[in-house]
Amino acid sequence: MSDIILHHYPPSPVTEKIRVAFGLKNLSWKSVEENRLPPRPELMAMTGGYRRIPVMQIGADIYCDTQCILKTLEERFPKPSFHPQGNSGASFGISRWTDLDFFNLGVRLAIAPMADALPKDFVEDRTRLYFGPDGDMAKEAKDLPHTLSQLRPQLGWLEDQLLSNGAYLHGIKPSMTDLLGWYVVWFIKGRYAQAEQVLAEFPSILAWAARMEAIGHGNFEDMTPAESLDIAFNSTPTTKELSDAADPQELKPGMKVSITTLGDTGETGIEGKVKALHRDTVAIARHHELCGDVVVHFPRVGYRVTPL
Repeated sequence: MSDIILHHYPPSPVTEKIRVAFGLKNLSWKSVEENRLPPRPELMAMTGGYRRIPVMQIGADIYCDTQCILKTLEERFPKPSFHPQGNSGASFGISRWTDLDFFNLGVRLAIAPMADALPKDFVEDRTRLYFGPDGDMAKEAKDLPHTLSQLRPQLGWLEDQLLSNGAYLHGIKPSMTDLLGWYVVWFIKGRYAQAEQVLAEFPSILAWAARMEAIGHGNFEDMTPAESLDIAFNSTPTTKELSDAADPQELKPGMKVSITTLGDTGETGIEGKVKALHRDTVAIARHHELCGDVVVHFPRVGYRVTPL
């Protein structure tokens, strides 16, 4: 019941960050392929409606957002470390750039030029998710030169870092920061028709990309959504109750709350009772007839917790 289960779909760029994290730590895991778009009935029963991918499951503990997943993997499997140079704070700070501005540019490049050839419901979903209710993918396609003008110097930051530090962004060993830069580069390389031309300016990135690809995804076996749901139902959450006396919102275990992503993304709030509070994370206890009792974990950064 303690197997790592990852809910994802293969083309997901954000999931590539976690798949290579498994490879970096040489982990074995179960792969549950989910629909690209909701509904995902088994997964949403466990999360309470969280619609983003990936989600990691260990028994009846459910981890949302890659911030939370990476933190949990490091705690449970500390060697080899995601932070071989001891720079965990810097890596999480860098994630606010890579997961917002840098990834946003990658989405524009990967989806906007080919939006007319993609399913309409997929384009509408991703437009709302990444660009808000007033997003316009056709406008983004016309604005591609500007997007490239923003992306080019940011790729240059990675290039300069690699030139200064060697094989990886923080030195001779791969780290969490490499995962953060890699998934956006992976997305661009795989989806943008002119990626080869754009990346030709950055030979250090290309050499680094080959090293990142060689890390692999660890060892995995396929599992169905129904099987993962059964595991949750037959497991007991291992999360212990935890208070935080310094919590700015004065949240307490047992309080009913709703958790939503920041920004106008149209996503439904996830409701539950606070189980554990930490400066970086919040975990809520939930019950659903399909999965029984679960505890769902979220990062604090990027999410709003609202007492009910």
